[in-house]
Amino acid sequence: MEGPTSHFYFSQRLRLHYVDWGNETAPPMLLVHGGRDHCRNWDWVAERLRDRYHVIAPDLRGHGDSAWAIGGGYDMGAYIYDLAQIVHQKAMAPVTIISHSLGAGIALNYCGAFPDSVRKIVAIEGLGPSPAMMAEQAKRTIDERLRAWIKDRRENSGRAPRRYKSLDDAIARMAEENPHLSPEQARHLTIYGAHQNEDGTYSWKFDNHARWGGGVGGLSHEDQHALWRNITCPVLLVRGAESWASDPVVDGRIKNFADARLVNFEGAGHWVHHDKLDPFMAEVETFLADEHGVA
Repeated sequence: MEGPTSHFYFSQRLRLHYVDWGNETAPPMLLVHGGRDHCRNWDWVAERLRDRYHVIAPDLRGHGDSAWAIGGGYDMGAYIYDLAQIVHQKAMAPVTIISHSLGAGIALNYCGAFPDSVRKIVAIEGLGPSPAMMAEQAKRTIDERLRAWIKDRRENSGRAPRRYKSLDDAIARMAEENPHLSPEQARHLTIYGAHQNEDGTYSWKFDNHARWGGGVGGLSHEDQHALWRNITCPVLLVRGAESWASDPVVDGRIKNFADARLVNFEGAGHWVHHDKLDPFMAEVETFLADEHGVA
């Protein structure tokens, strides 16, 4: 099957990359990847939807083939701005969104800020820390959190990109990160997620500074929950039963959504769209076909 074309747009003077799967007269769809990932991780999903949607998959700032943010500007607000810019510049509203992890968090917050701009959203494990984790974080005072944030940034500033002697070594690391991946999936994700250095070694494309997000300067959990309560479109929440993410029905976070349904996938970890592609797509197809987002 013919692949997507590669393009760029500008946001806060950063040259950001996206791929376009064609079919420009069809309804617009955005596929938003997670942290330390890249836009081509959606290829299997895009191939199944490109006949009915104009599918665009961006690389987040500091990821894939997008520019790295000078000064380590990877706070939630910056990511939301980038998403708002591609929707605005490409005239995609109202847009359907499928998103994962960090990308799902960004997309849900965008939906809350611009509810009329989103038709439907699928969010794979994008709700962030569980209430139990949030309670632990709240025990630290703001000055303690700020000192810890500065300490982490200072220590991590010297972290160099890891170099792999061969592409096969990088593929092995990708497979180690997610044991559910097939050899073909691991190779595909590595080919598009790594680049070859001048000395012949391979490194991941993402900026190491993107690992630690916005720290104390980003949106609070309460702010994000308030944004979720603003969402008016149907929401499909997706979770892997083997993931670290807590169940939003059990922990109560689903109550922040006016029209949301949760699907847990057995035998899947954090990357449900890789681990259980066929069942995931069956749920997505039902969700997209149903006017109210309820199967």
